[in-house]
Amino acid sequence: MTLGEKQRLFTRLIGKLIEYAYNTGYELTFGDAYRSPEQAKLNAAAGKGIVNSLHCERLAIDLNLFRNGKYLTDSADYKLLGEYWESLGPDCAWGGRFSKPDGNHFSIRHAGRA
Repeated sequence: MTLGEKQRLFTRLIGKLIEYAYNTGYELTFGDAYRSPEQAKLNAAAGKGIVNSLHCERLAIDLNLFRNGKYLTDSADYKLLGEYWESLGPDCAWGGRFSKPDGNHFSIRHAGRA
């Protein structure tokens, strides 16, 4: 699968995730969807990401989660959405499973990265 094909698949799957979130009583806003390579380097230097971020390839997004108007920030708050995301395909990776949990991160595996 080409990078472009994978980006289009990712976009379709994120649409499903957004619809699922709203159907289960959550609301969302976008966090990082695209991250420049320069920003990825700065984030990595600050200990808040990796240089080879999939955000740079438009294969990852961070979503801000709300329920009843309250902003939810704990990775565990995203578990329902994370499990749904993982059910959409074997390459769908949820950041809540990372060694340093990042519950608002949703990506598609690419070139050995999640």
